[in-house]
Amino acid sequence: MASRKKEKFDAILDAAQKVIAESGYHNAQVSRIAKEAGVADGTIYLYFKNKEDILISLFRERLGDLVERFHASVRETGSAGEALRAICEIHFTALENNVELAYVTQIELRQSSLELRKAIGEVVKTYIKLIEDVLAQGIAAGEFRADLDVKLTRLLVFGAMDEVVTSWLIAGRKYSLAAQVEKIVEFFLKGLKA
Repeated sequence: MASRKKEKFDAILDAAQKVIAESGYHNAQVSRIAKEAGVADGTIYLYFKNKEDILISLFRERLGDLVERFHASVRETGSAGEALRAICEIHFTALENNVELAYVTQIELRQSSLELRKAIGEVVKTYIKLIEDVLAQGIAAGEFRADLDVKLTRLLVFGAMDEVVTSWLIAGRKYSLAAQVEKIVEFFLKGLKA
């Protein structure tokens, strides 16, 4: 994507993230997203088919960035336990530092249509696959229990992290999300270790 076109694309996604976090997906008007992005209403449709496409693109771009950070961090770790800690740390720190994205990913996704959730689910699959790979690495190295059901465990790990963020938002962000990493990883490792 050309530099100027990419800038507008990113500006629209930033605006959509802000508007959806403030108003909710169903109340977020494309015209308000355009105004927030500083573009004409029609410009939105040069980049996106509709509001659903904006939300899917927002997930694809933002979660794609996170997954890239996860992969880079996991490559630098020496064990599956360290990799799991890195994933949790990036996940919680990134969402604590970007509360709008946390609201969109945690609250708004659950209020979207089934079709929209399925489309966004495709984006989330790469994240869940990474957790699965870390678990399989831990089993292969003898670090994690050999009897783990990897497919079920990856969902439990992802679901637990997801719930921690949702509870943090609902509780009014009264504590540091990133400060929960050690306790959460310790809990995971007690259940996973061989």
